[in-house]
Amino acid sequence: MPPSATIKQAISCLNRSAMQIILIHDLRGRLLGTLSDGDIRRALLKGYTLNKKILTICNNNPFVITQGLEKNLVLNLMRVNKITQIPIVDKNSKIIGLHLWDEIVSKPNRQNLFVIMAGGFGTRLRPFTNSCPKPMISVSGKPILEHIIERAKNECFSRFAIAIYYLGKKIENYFESGNKHGVKIEYLKEKKPLGTAGALKLLKPTPNAPFIITNGDVIADIRYGDMLDFHIKHHATGTMAVRTHEFKHPFGVVHTKGLEIISFEEKPVHRSHINAGVYALSPNALEVIKTGECIDMPTLFQRLQAKSQKVIAYPVHEPWLDVGQPQDLIAANSRRSG
Repeated sequence: MPPSATIKQAISCLNRSAMQIILIHDLRGRLLGTLSDGDIRRALLKGYTLNKKILTICNNNPFVITQGLEKNLVLNLMRVNKITQIPIVDKNSKIIGLHLWDEIVSKPNRQNLFVIMAGGFGTRLRPFTNSCPKPMISVSGKPILEHIIERAKNECFSRFAIAIYYLGKKIENYFESGNKHGVKIEYLKEKKPLGTAGALKLLKPTPNAPFIITNGDVIADIRYGDMLDFHIKHHATGTMAVRTHEFKHPFGVVHTKGLEIISFEEKPVHRSHINAGVYALSPNALEVIKTGECIDMPTLFQRLQAKSQKVIAYPVHEPWLDVGQPQDLIAANSRRSG
């Protein structure tokens, strides 16, 4: 990718290639720098706009190797330098290849639990949810919940727990034990609505390793495995996936101090991070939940903060949609069919 490319163009490239790295080169194909998925997430957290040039956030002194090194040596270099991609260049720094960890070694099966919150009433999606739980609404010919499970399965997750309440039997009858989908599924059966975090107290036994939780109405191309690795790498108790949301003010804004006009802003754009409905938790996070209480994830994170536990954000730039209202359902079907 040329150095004149923007962050927005880089995100599009990453989503198409799924390689998690971009090689920045000049017109002669010489390597100028690399841009990783993590570089972009850090830039988004710092408030960089999508129109920013990638050359301002890239690694302009990347680790590279020459062609012909043995597989074991490449793997050792990756382990020592804690990297998963290494560009291959010639003596003139011209790009001739790229070593990817996932192509050298097979992905391990993740034993970490994957929890899906699917007990809500789906009130905003009525009448679609009058006789169908929201996670079972069809998008491109299959339930939302099935899309989530398939995505997680592709990320090497095989153990699932689905929290159910409203019309939960329909979910249980469809997925059963998970065998026909090549996974193992257990059900957290709420006797009353417990919110997006309360049902975690039904996990028996308590997970002994960090795990992923997602709302049952979120269709996303998030790399759940990467998010879990991010959570573990930063020694966090709780990690929340967040998306950058932009709001353009429809009017010019006038800033005043008393009667005096200080400055003007013509239709300013306000940027903030919103909760994407996907989380990673360490087992000790469950200690702040009381058995049988109704509690949502934001409250859980507030409690962890109050106890000085480390909670962090995981910026999401991948395609994402919260299917909360009828227009969202139309958008989801349009995106998946396209």
